[in-house]
Amino acid sequence: MMKKMIAEGLGTFILVFFGCGAAVFMGDAIGLHGIAWAFGLSIVAAAYSLGAISGAHLNPAVSLGFLVSGRMNTREFGQYVLAQLAGAILAALIIYLIASGKEGYSLTANGLGQNGFGTGYLGEYGVVSALLFEIVATFIFVTVILGATDAAAPAGFAGLAIGLTLVAIHLVGINVTGVSVNPARSIGPALFVGGTALSQLWVFILAPLVGGAAAGVAHLAGFTRANA
Repeated sequence: MMKKMIAEGLGTFILVFFGCGAAVFMGDAIGLHGIAWAFGLSIVAAAYSLGAISGAHLNPAVSLGFLVSGRMNTREFGQYVLAQLAGAILAALIIYLIASGKEGYSLTANGLGQNGFGTGYLGEYGVVSALLFEIVATFIFVTVILGATDAAAPAGFAGLAIGLTLVAIHLVGINVTGVSVNPARSIGPALFVGGTALSQLWVFILAPLVGGAAAGVAHLAGFTRANA
């Protein structure tokens, strides 16, 4: 189990370092489209390098979907979540340490690629929009993951399907919330940025977990599962 936890921690580190790092270090140069691809490509990298060890969930909402669908047990779920949180927090710390070496960088003004909504954040969508987007997007994301990793799915394509789905989700919703669909991805940066990022964090914990659980229920019921 320790090997799986290390893989989950490292994989989540890759996700947050690539995705949030792209926003912090290169956001002005690559724009929202570039950030979307950074998140998606990080999933591809982690899935094909670490997926054979842990399944590369990299996300408490994904692990919850696996738990609800009967594809992992409660103890594994808890261990996976701890590893994912550790990886995300470490990645956010490394991003901060690098960014703070640039003259003029301000944690308050420039942030760490944290999620958010409302006045002053990207498209300035309200809390209802943020909740609805995160629930629906996470449901879609976890549904794709459960389907792509099912024994009946074509072998060898899961990482690509999952990564491209995350790109598509960002292309749709990055202006709404910055796209979480992953409590760990949101918790890491918010812990360092504090303020509004921390006060709004409940949305990016609750909504992805609801979406992930719903996807697990649909998969367990056979609605989104082959040979059900």
